[in-house]
Amino acid sequence: MCQSDATGPDSQHLTLNIRTANGKCLPRVAGTVGAIVTCPLEVVKTRQQSSNSGFHHLPQIAQEPPGGSQTTCRTVYPAQRRYVTSSSNTLSIVQCLKHIIKYEGPMALFKGLGPNLVGVAPSRAVYFATYSQTKLFWNGLLPPDSPMVHVCSASCAGFVASTLTNPIWFVKTRLQLDLNKNSNMTAFECVRRIYSRSGILGFYKGITASYMGISETIVHFVIYEAIKAELVNHHTKYSMEKGTRDFFEFMMAGAVSKTVASCIAYPHEVARTRLREEGNRYTSFWQTLTLVFKEEGVRGVYRGLTTQLVRQIPNTAIMMATYEAVVYVLTTRLGTDFYDKEAN
Repeated sequence: MCQSDATGPDSQHLTLNIRTANGKCLPRVAGTVGAIVTCPLEVVKTRQQSSNSGFHHLPQIAQEPPGGSQTTCRTVYPAQRRYVTSSSNTLSIVQCLKHIIKYEGPMALFKGLGPNLVGVAPSRAVYFATYSQTKLFWNGLLPPDSPMVHVCSASCAGFVASTLTNPIWFVKTRLQLDLNKNSNMTAFECVRRIYSRSGILGFYKGITASYMGISETIVHFVIYEAIKAELVNHHTKYSMEKGTRDFFEFMMAGAVSKTVASCIAYPHEVARTRLREEGNRYTSFWQTLTLVFKEEGVRGVYRGLTTQLVRQIPNTAIMMATYEAVVYVLTTRLGTDFYDKEAN
């Protein structure tokens, strides 16, 4: 370690505790605020990704089939399905927002917010804490701070976070896909309904798509760590002073890395949403992607990407910059230098 004056066990233990505390507390605050602010865009994105991606206001006969059975996307007639899933008829972000407000009311923009708030804090906390701890582990086995260390750490963190929180996101998606204006289904009612029909395993439908999404976190953190390392080298070489510009640069690094990662790995999001829909049309990850590509083309597997970028990139950039800022403040107070490479 480059901090030659911090070699004692107490100092190392204190530094580890700080990193762990940052990994748990900071993501909870940043993630919760971001979830509330971006919830309407989250609902729009989920609707765009679904098999009823146009979610046009369908004729009454299609909404209420004979016998009074509950309406799902399966009750849409074939001609209507081809219309609402046509790429040319996918609504824009603004059109989606207006459509939801018109036919479901303003509060519909916050469907699934409850599970989102419940899940975002533990998800982010588990992810960052796991990433931080596994990074220490892999640094002991592989060349310290090498790209492979970041890949392995991000993979472990993504796997653990996805496995533990998938039931929460499953319920959130089901609530967001509810197009019924008169529906007052709560998260608890949704949980009971899923459990009564599919049991515990029902909450893990689409988990394979979530695991495939680990590739996004890998690309994200590999690029972010690479940019961060270059910024650290630049400031070490040309300037010893660190100010607000450093945090702005880290914010931009987070935005750039997230943009690239989202574009590369986005199809798994569409597959995951389709798998979480009611019905048996989509059964597995690859079957879902194949079917979507066959019926809707390349644009079908990238539905909602624009909304995803608009929603996620600013949120991620702010979160990453805040993370770096708080770590910097806390570590400098203890006489350490956060910006120095750990492996020096």
